[in-house]
Amino acid sequence: MGVLEGLYKLLMRRNSVYATFVIAGAFAGERAVDYGVHKIWEHNNVGFIILRLLFQHLLAAYVSDPDLLTPIMQKRYEDIPVLGQRPTE
Repeated sequence: MGVLEGLYKLLMRRNSVYATFVIAGAFAGERAVDYGVHKIWEHNNVGFIILRLLFQHLLAAYVSDPDLLTPIMQKRYEDIPVLGQRPTE
């Protein structure tokens, strides 16, 4: 009980010290939670961040020269026969 009693006397003796401790603790706790959530978010979205940077790079290249990416943007589809129909020869 000696440590808790000493901590109680240190923090609870004056109202101004207690209020300062609560406000500083809330600020430090908010910063710690914000930092932790930000690190977890970055860890979970590493692949998305890389894709976003790649997309931004391709978009910048397209803006500077629109004809540069036309082969990438064109999709080619093969004709797929509809079910129930015979393929034409």
